[in-house]
Amino acid sequence: MYFQPCALLVQRLLRAKSELRLEKELKHLDRFEALIIDDLGYVQQSREEMEVLFTLLAHRYEHRSVLLTSNLVFSKWEQIFKDPMTTAAAIDRLVHHSTILELNLASYRMETAKKSMTPEVNPDEA
Repeated sequence: MYFQPCALLVQRLLRAKSELRLEKELKHLDRFEALIIDDLGYVQQSREEMEVLFTLLAHRYEHRSVLLTSNLVFSKWEQIFKDPMTTAAAIDRLVHHSTILELNLASYRMETAKKSMTPEVNPDEA
């Protein structure tokens, strides 16, 4: 299994593409049964960045597992992939044979931050 934030993985793929070794990098990632790509859509990225991400998703389609986390629902993914056709193709590949977990929960980080900002009351002072 291989875990990486989306922004860092995309930069790795872009570097490989610019060095004309994208195919080799994709094959290197094939040795991992599952890729966990964290925070898809969290940072706005360029069309070129999303093209290499789509290339990765298409390469792994029906071959190896991809687990994604995203704060965006599918209807907002055009913001990620920049055009309707690429968005539809990416979603199509991801949802085919997939299990989708939608968690409508409060942010763990936000809850932790709120707790740390709440002053503790000493029972002896109350």
